[in-house]
Amino acid sequence: MAKKARKQQPGGTPATVALTTAGTAFTVHAYDHDPSSPSYGEEAAEALGISADRVFKTLVAEVDGELVVAVVPVAGSLDLKALASAVGGKRAAMADPAAAERTTGYVRGGISPLGQRKRLRTVLDASAGSHSTICVSAGRRGLEVELSPADLASLTEASLAPIGRA
Repeated sequence: MAKKARKQQPGGTPATVALTTAGTAFTVHAYDHDPSSPSYGEEAAEALGISADRVFKTLVAEVDGELVVAVVPVAGSLDLKALASAVGGKRAAMADPAAAERTTGYVRGGISPLGQRKRLRTVLDASAGSHSTICVSAGRRGLEVELSPADLASLTEASLAPIGRA
């Protein structure tokens, strides 16, 4: 079970600062990131020994000209049509990586749904609700944060919708 974070550790990220400030229970998991790894999320799941359906990746998409955050299991992919529908839009495409980095304040492969420079509308895949805890990026490559899906949804004001596909 996740431990309550009491104080910010040195080297914290905006994501862990946001969690600490909110008084949310979470656990940080660190691992040695391999820059040659083809999938940051699958690398995290394997390195931490956590099922890939409990490790979620944070993707930034553009829906009708608006940047939107999608949080889906690393074991699958994002259904862009479902994301557009979930936010009341018509067309969705993956955002330009530079725009995603600039807007969130994080680098690709380390984008967290928490503590972003500019809060973006967020959609969390409905499958998250079937787990007591999930892992998402803590704001840098090689660092994951584990927390309850309800806490993640609350802190990011996320809506839940079936936006992932296996």
